[in-house]
Amino acid sequence: MNRVLPAVRLRVPTHEDAFAWHRVFDDPEVMEFHGGRSAELSVYEELTARQRRHDAELGFCLWTMIDEAGQVIGFTGAQPWPQEWGPTGEIEIGWRLGRAHWGKGYATAAARMTLGRLRTAGVPEVLAMVRPGNERSVAVTQRLGMELAETFPHPRLPEEALCFRLDLRRDGTGSYRE
Repeated sequence: MNRVLPAVRLRVPTHEDAFAWHRVFDDPEVMEFHGGRSAELSVYEELTARQRRHDAELGFCLWTMIDEAGQVIGFTGAQPWPQEWGPTGEIEIGWRLGRAHWGKGYATAAARMTLGRLRTAGVPEVLAMVRPGNERSVAVTQRLGMELAETFPHPRLPEEALCFRLDLRRDGTGSYRE
């Protein structure tokens, strides 16, 4: 069954979006797989500034996600894998939503828009790093056509991080694009 996805807009994050992201993500359930607790505002100020640089330099970033009512509901987009472990230097797609917006299709709709923008930017492959147990994110990777390709030992947790991959040179039929 094909579900109708909600209308969502993406924009390069502004300085003010740091405050919105801080507010929307100030929830232990939202942060369960991202350190378990809310991050300080300064973390989001640095993150939004870095994303503006990524957009200017790479043509993509983690964009602010806006719902039909014009409210900031989270982010989605892509950036070089920011950790010193795992798939260093590769392009990771990611998303994070405020809990009030879970289960409505926003992450999938915005991630599909991201894939289109990455293809336009000439990115050949994208990955998603997901912590075990994060079934919501695993479900989004599956809806995007991503496949579990490998795992990486997490440097601080006793678990293997899941690495899903998608070849952006293939079209929806599995054939390579010219």
